Amino acid sequence: MAKKMNDRIKTHEKGQSLVELAFTITVLLIMLAGIVDIGRIAFYYIAMRDAAQEGLVYASVMPTHCTQIVERIRSTLDDPYAVTITITMNGKPCGSASPTKDACTGQNLLITLVDEDFPITMPFLGTFLGKQSITLETTVEGTVLRPACK
Repeated sequence: MAKKMNDRIKTHEKGQSLVELAFTITVLLIMLAGIVDIGRIAFYYIAMRDAAQEGLVYASVMPTHCTQIVERIRSTLDDPYAVTITITMNGKPCGSASPTKDACTGQNLLITLVDEDFPITMPFLGTFLGKQSITLETTVEGTVLRPACK
């Protein structure tokens, strides 16, 4: 009789362990998915920031070459057309900035990159967020170094 009781307890404990394992593995997989996606997001954000800084360096010495600034930024990105690029000089868009007042020495230069649809690869996270993509944005600010204002 005592042996039958011990066998029943062991059988129930085995089932309990299996249920605990299932819950634990689920939580660990969700955490792993989060870590993988956070790593991807950080890597992509740093790449966007580096591209914006590359454009800023070029724009600080060639502020009137808007198309070349954009191409310089796009050339450093993995997916260049997924990003929206905004360049402002002294508060005005690059194309309409005056070379003698806005795009000259000492004026403020601002480059913003936005990826409105960066995909989340792990479906677990999309379930919790309610969508399978997020918006990433980075902005760099600098000063026009040349040409001199007239």
